[in-house]
Amino acid sequence: MSNVCEICGKKKAHGSTIIRRGLAKKKGGIGMHVVKVSPRTFEPNIQSVRVQENGVVVRKKVCTACIRAGKVTKSC
Repeated sequence: MSNVCEICGKKKAHGSTIIRRGLAKKKGGIGMHVVKVSPRTFEPNIQSVRVQENGVVVRKKVCTACIRAGKVTKSC
């Protein structure tokens, strides 16, 4: 199963981690220098939730932002 929100379509995003070395200028050094840039992925916070949809209880994969915004009605 893919890690995608079924309501808003939120999915993986790609970015990078930047590793720096050196002493910052405000601490008396000559500044921070970039040593390495590594690729990384930002995963969405997807939860499997029981949702009431047209009077029927269905299990959906929904991100926490949609749950907090009230875009889904959770069933007990």
